Amino acid sequence: MRFLPFALLLLCAASVAEERPLRFSVIESWAMPLIKVENGEATGGILYDLQMRLAQKVGRKAEMLVLPRKRVQQMLVRGEIDVRCYVNPTWLTESHHQYIWSVPFMTQRDLLVARTPRHITLETLHGEMVGTVLGYIYPQLQPKFDSRDLQRDDARTQELTLLKLDAGRNNYAVSSELTLNWFNRDQPPQHKLQPLQELSSDLASCIVRDEPDVPTMALLRALVQMSNDGEFEKILANYR
Repeated sequence: MRFLPFALLLLCAASVAEERPLRFSVIESWAMPLIKVENGEATGGILYDLQMRLAQKVGRKAEMLVLPRKRVQQMLVRGEIDVRCYVNPTWLTESHHQYIWSVPFMTQRDLLVARTPRHITLETLHGEMVGTVLGYIYPQLQPKFDSRDLQRDDARTQELTLLKLDAGRNNYAVSSELTLNWFNRDQPPQHKLQPLQELSSDLASCIVRDEPDVPTMALLRALVQMSNDGEFEKILANYR
């Protein structure tokens, strides 16, 4: 009988060792500082740090699946992704009822951007090609796209959108504030891209799959703890 506790301990340890990694989705069109993708693998960035830390806090490994946006949506419906971070309800086309929302961890701001400062607003912008990201939804611009008052010029990633603007392919583009600031870091003052108007400001959260093979409540509690301990801000500060 005295060997029973030791045997149970070994059994528990083996059970933990066999737990599969948590599957996090990474959308391939994201750019630094949100995520760094090299040879099809996530290797750095805000979401990389956040997701690695989150998996660590619940004692699991993180598997980061770098995928096209449409495939992420399909896998969410099939329950093949455990955690998706950097998402807002207004960005989703389906409800994903099998997932639970976490506390927000950052604010996503989309900006209208140009090469030089100019006095123009969305209301006075007409007849232009606007740099956008393939598959992204822009609610503030959609009425103008629908009426053909403006036209989309889609690029595969947010970084490519800014590179096209910088090269003069378009006069305007839409960029997240984070990506714009990152892009401008190494630009000389006279070549920094200029924000003209804030188009939207949304809180970004994670959704966690609510199934027995996922430590759902532990993940949600870990995100609350990270928020309370200031870990989100520390991660963001590393990329400002």
